[in-house]
Amino acid sequence: MRAVFLDFGSVTRGDIDCTKLEQAISPWHYYEDTATEQAIERVKDAEVVVINKALLDRAALSSANRLKLVCIAATGYNNIDLTAASDYNIPVCNVRDYATPSVVEHVFMLILNLSRRFIEYQHLVKNGDWQKSTYFCPLDFGIEELSGKTLGIIGYGMLGKAVAEIAQAFGMQLLIAEHKGQPARPGRTAFDEVISQSDFITLHCPLSDATRNLISQREFELMKPSAYLINTARGGLVNEADLLASLSSGRIAGAATDVLQNEPPVAGNLLLEYPQPNLIITPHIAWASRESRQRLLDQIADNIHNFFQNKPFNQIKDALTSRHRHDQ
Repeated sequence: MRAVFLDFGSVTRGDIDCTKLEQAISPWHYYEDTATEQAIERVKDAEVVVINKALLDRAALSSANRLKLVCIAATGYNNIDLTAASDYNIPVCNVRDYATPSVVEHVFMLILNLSRRFIEYQHLVKNGDWQKSTYFCPLDFGIEELSGKTLGIIGYGMLGKAVAEIAQAFGMQLLIAEHKGQPARPGRTAFDEVISQSDFITLHCPLSDATRNLISQREFELMKPSAYLINTARGGLVNEADLLASLSSGRIAGAATDVLQNEPPVAGNLLLEYPQPNLIITPHIAWASRESRQRLLDQIADNIHNFFQNKPFNQIKDALTSRHRHDQ
């Protein structure tokens, strides 16, 4: 058998153990990255193809006459033509819930950096202002505790629930958002009410036609002036121009995002030019702890092994059902 990983460089820099992966199938051919026009040649003789963010379109799938399985090294699967895969009877599987600890820790790293004014105080020390202070404790920037604050969670799948658990340990009050425009179910709060009442809002829902620009000018106008927005989900959930306007005008207190609409932002992004420390941008690394990436590869290995042993694996059977499962 022959297996190829089209963008192996997106999941490791040599710090991940591939033993389990290579026990599931061999030999492997690992490509650091694959452009769309390169995919046809690289998959044509493969029996198993693994992709993270590389694109696998109908042309590539139609050329892969020996292909038995496509594994996505992620939960999202918008980078593969599922209709074409179905037409050619090629099963597709993904990995699920592998990055929960990593993402949750990143969420609270961002929240704490904002609430404790970490960036400002680090600059104060590095600029020598503490050394010049009359007082042992400069109080230049107001610090807020998380205890007693309200955290609004939009998207209550595995990640949202894990964030809720840690928030409760900090003594935060929780509001779990209902789907936008829908009446609130028991245990949920109407979407607009979550937006307007929360001190911190964190996004954990998938990107779809229904959620694109979920947070735009209307939502920013509903937020408290003291509110912070956290996005470790997908860049397209937040209208970036409206976020920039809300930060620049002081409409909200701050924001932190691990994701942008276009990644990497090779053509630039206005948010990257925003100079104030109340916006934190990290380069889509919330998921990327070493332990998380190891779980990712191990789950891919399990999917491959189970497929060839005719056992259940994480097959994507119904796109709509799968999307909904991660935002319950």
